[in-house]
Amino acid sequence: MKLMRFVCGEDRVRRGLYEPERLPLARVVEGDLFGKTRLSKKTVEVKRILAPLDPPNVLALGLNYRSHADEFKENYPEVPILFLKGTNSVIGPGEPILLPKAGPEEVDYEAELAVVIGKAAKNVSRKEALDYVFGYTCANDVSARDWQIRKQRHQWARGKSFDSFCPLGPCIVTKEEIPDPANIRLRAVLNGEVMQDSTTAFMIFDVASVVSDLSRSMTLLPGTVIMTGTPDGVGFTRKPPVFLKEGDIISIFIDRIGELTNPVIREP
Repeated sequence: MKLMRFVCGEDRVRRGLYEPERLPLARVVEGDLFGKTRLSKKTVEVKRILAPLDPPNVLALGLNYRSHADEFKENYPEVPILFLKGTNSVIGPGEPILLPKAGPEEVDYEAELAVVIGKAAKNVSRKEALDYVFGYTCANDVSARDWQIRKQRHQWARGKSFDSFCPLGPCIVTKEEIPDPANIRLRAVLNGEVMQDSTTAFMIFDVASVVSDLSRSMTLLPGTVIMTGTPDGVGFTRKPPVFLKEGDIISIFIDRIGELTNPVIREP
């Protein structure tokens, strides 16, 4: 099932099936996202698609693809490298990525598969880890490289947590449709040019390993989003570097999930 969150008439927020061929109409899904849901007989008009959820936490991994570690000339990590993104940074498809007034000049894109946790997970084994996954969505780990690497001395959270720096969407695909997330193609396309093109097969730590490992240090709450890292092709390592600028259109494509597209503007 593909589930989206959207604004309909009278600015009411609802959930429904993500069926692009039926838009702007959507069939309404009722109930608790992580409990019992049912497909109602009601169809409504979609005014705007939102991020597919409001996560309690956004956890993210650094250097989880061999090719990305290589392009940064870093050793492969022995355990998943964790950082947090502020939930203030979450936006949905079509919403603008804001180039902040604070002055980052090296704002970069990162195509990532995001995992959505479906039930509280603590100290779970790798074998049972996928039982705690609700589904998957597209993510863009937008990153201010100058703040991430130089101004914050490699403390990544601030450079990755500016408002609008975590686009998610367009939907959550439940795990029944992706029982094995180990070989899913993902791409980043900037103004029509393919910048990243890889598969999750090249992750250093696969989804089950990541969920298990993180659950040993914290309880993963329902709705927690885990961004699983990005492959090579980011703008920072290109020669010359390619950073997001006003007027750009950046899209993340992930097979079996969909397309997440956002324009880039200056913060008003």
